[in-house]
Amino acid sequence: MLATAGNFLFRYRNSLFPLACVLLFLPGPDPFPDPLLAAAVGAVVAALGQIVRAATIGLRYVIRGGRGRRVYAEDLVTEGIYSHSRNPMYVGNLLIMIGVALASNSWVTIAVAVPLGLFMYASIVAAEEDYLQDRFGAAFAAYCRDVPRWLPRLAGLGTTLRSMQFHWRRVIVKEYGTPFGWISVIVLIALYNVWMAGQWQMRLETIHDLEIVLLVVTVAWMVAFSLKRTHRLVAD
Repeated sequence: MLATAGNFLFRYRNSLFPLACVLLFLPGPDPFPDPLLAAAVGAVVAALGQIVRAATIGLRYVIRGGRGRRVYAEDLVTEGIYSHSRNPMYVGNLLIMIGVALASNSWVTIAVAVPLGLFMYASIVAAEEDYLQDRFGAAFAAYCRDVPRWLPRLAGLGTTLRSMQFHWRRVIVKEYGTPFGWISVIVLIALYNVWMAGQWQMRLETIHDLEIVLLVVTVAWMVAFSLKRTHRLVAD
């Protein structure tokens, strides 16, 4: 049942994510007394998720787009961060999602968005594991016995990081849209919450700083997009 839901969510996940942004505007009690504190805490959590994603992609990239919007894998990847967690990219995604939810500064958003995100990724992982078990059989079963599904096994992580080449070009080419997305959303929701709290005039300096952050990440996205589009920067 969970795998069935996962196949559906995998197929339409790109369409569902923009709709999830609506949840950020659900009114509710404030978990933080200051909307900018909420944004800062959320940004720290999301940044941790971004680090996990960048480390995963930089060491060993796995194509997660599937084929024909269906779960697909050409080989079983067990190197890099995948030797410590079977789903490090989804761990990173969940941390980013939780960070953005915290930045909303609404208990209602947190109470709705976080369980929905957990269900979505648990379902997708169930669908992917069914596929990988059918395709790779005993090799995947052995991998499951050795490596945890979610929380990374920290033992030997330093050795893994030192022993493999980090492909920073690949991180930029494959990942430049992700930090632009969550940073922009957190900045915009912070500005919205400051305005809704009636604090706009008294926090003009901070608002100016947030506008600079938004400008910087937008320019960085445009530069990365241009370099990728013109093939001046390619994944190594």
